Amino acid sequence: MKNSKLREYLRSYIASFKQIELKGNIYVALVLYFLIMMFLFSLSRIGFYLYNKDLFSEIPLGKFMRIMAGGLKFDVSAILYTNMLFFFMYLIPQPFRYHRIFRSILKYIFFVFNGIALAANVADFIYYKFTLRRTTFKIFGEFRNEENGFKLFFQFIIDYWYAMLFWIGLIALMVFLFKKVKFNKPKVKNHLFFYTTGIAMMLLFTYLMIGGLRGGFRHSTRPITLSNAGKYVDTPNQMAIVLNTPFSVYRTIGQNALNEKKYFTEEKLSAIYNPVFTPDTAQDFKYNNVIIIILESFAREYFGFYNPHLDNGKYAGYTPFLDSLMNESKVFWYSLANGRKSIDVLPSVLTSIPSVKTPFVLSYYSGNKLNSLPNLLKKKGYNSSFFHGAPNGSMGFQSFVNLVGVDHYYGLTEFGTRNEWDGMWGAWDEDFLRYYADMLDTISEPFISTFFSVSSHHPFKVPEKYEEKFPKGTKPIHQCIHYTDMALEKFFNKIQDSPWYDSTLFVITADHSFYQVSHPEYKTIRGSYSVPLFFYHPGDDLSGIEYKLGQQIDIMPTILNYLNYDEPFIAFGNDLFSADSSRFAVNVLNNTYQLYMGDYLMQYTEPEVVSLFQFKSDSLFQHNLKGTLPEIEEKMLEKMHAFIQQYNNRMIHDQLTITE
Repeated sequence: MKNSKLREYLRSYIASFKQIELKGNIYVALVLYFLIMMFLFSLSRIGFYLYNKDLFSEIPLGKFMRIMAGGLKFDVSAILYTNMLFFFMYLIPQPFRYHRIFRSILKYIFFVFNGIALAANVADFIYYKFTLRRTTFKIFGEFRNEENGFKLFFQFIIDYWYAMLFWIGLIALMVFLFKKVKFNKPKVKNHLFFYTTGIAMMLLFTYLMIGGLRGGFRHSTRPITLSNAGKYVDTPNQMAIVLNTPFSVYRTIGQNALNEKKYFTEEKLSAIYNPVFTPDTAQDFKYNNVIIIILESFAREYFGFYNPHLDNGKYAGYTPFLDSLMNESKVFWYSLANGRKSIDVLPSVLTSIPSVKTPFVLSYYSGNKLNSLPNLLKKKGYNSSFFHGAPNGSMGFQSFVNLVGVDHYYGLTEFGTRNEWDGMWGAWDEDFLRYYADMLDTISEPFISTFFSVSSHHPFKVPEKYEEKFPKGTKPIHQCIHYTDMALEKFFNKIQDSPWYDSTLFVITADHSFYQVSHPEYKTIRGSYSVPLFFYHPGDDLSGIEYKLGQQIDIMPTILNYLNYDEPFIAFGNDLFSADSSRFAVNVLNNTYQLYMGDYLMQYTEPEVVSLFQFKSDSLFQHNLKGTLPEIEEKMLEKMHAFIQQYNNRMIHDQLTITE
């Protein structure tokens, strides 16, 4: 009797549920369609995690909920990309959008496009076990020449039938929920009102969709990419849970995947170039603090110290304080950036990974396991922090520094006041550096901290009270450079009495050079990558000019070896304090590798050398020596091939850390 009543109750409940309809106007319906897919993508994420749970370390419920919440941002972007046609056709303010045939066509467009997106998510339940990363656009290149593609596809369905059932369940749920959403054609009494309202709603939805596609509305926030998932995880492999496969595919369209290289045997390769550092452990580790200062757009040309020869010896530059500090520092004369954008510098400085063709944080490989200065020094008890006066999340920095083990991120949110905000990019450098100095006094030693300046940026303003204080120079950025230099002087004056000051190594560089330069030598293939690089330690005897090559990816191995770090690590750069004569520098200009060795710069586009210049004596690069110095060219080509082989193969096979 009880069972019959229970069955009757369930039948009644199911019948009443089937009768539920969600009604509203067309705009409400579009929001509901969007929410249906958000729900299904979240179910896919849960399914992905449960199926691959054994591949992830234990994730507490609270952390998993944070991962789920972080994944919503990537789901929004993927769903909007997938349904762009569907939404656009419904947003056109025309009566035909209510027609039965038109609605039927769009219904099947919705089912097909989203069905494929869900299939991609479910396929990665299985494929992730083989690759340990979300599938990207690269897969189309991997399988385009596969003659047994259809056979493999059907075998996949047979072998992994349970994944197929999960996908069918998602599709059935999608169709069921879609049919619950109802909207009818409104009675148009005023055509002007109908079209005016329709255009306004189309513009509103377009604005919201652009923000959803980009992952935010701030002008200072780059469109989200794979590496932004690092903000929500503790380890790189957890990024696969945050991400979804359609997003990973969309955001890697147009990216050039690296190809595995076999120029040399492993034995010969290591003899030519080996990024594995095996430190000499004879000396005790030095628990010095480390502060890395990265200056926005500080081209080498702006420094008087580097340019006493310009303007017939009359050039003063725009960095009087930094020039004075360089007189007490170890300065590297031929210093270069490894990229051309701000997003290139953090991988270069903190992980010794240069930008090669595609910025690392935008590449397929941004989810690789990394060794970094914060993570390696954490083993020695170091606290780590990152300070950037822009809105939190700007440029994807917060995600990246979290991924490489930085303990504390301080941005505009932590700074907490808008009275000292430039109204565009973030807090004025003077005010944020004052805040930085105060915060450093609260951090326990030893620490490693990175500061990234903001104010030397378009639209090239300084605080109103300084409008007439600094020389305008010949370029709009010049007064900003002078302003930040003044802010740094106040910062150093403030911290010099702090108890930690004398036991701190300061490393100062810029994120990249800048286009606002005046002198011909800074408009060249070398000049466009020329940035400052120097090391200052008030309690040590680091001083003098090294007329040798230096680059951003050298910072990590130089710091570790200066501190006598005693465990192996991987870095693509050099130890600048070592007497090793095989030092080099590398960057990529328009898909052309540029290798610096000794006195020469070689440009190389696979498979041939493009040019060879004596960059020290031929500062304007007017004399191409290709073919005239075969021994030098051969030696540099060998180094170039070795670098490419090490870089490509380690990226592809996720070999950027020392395995136990």
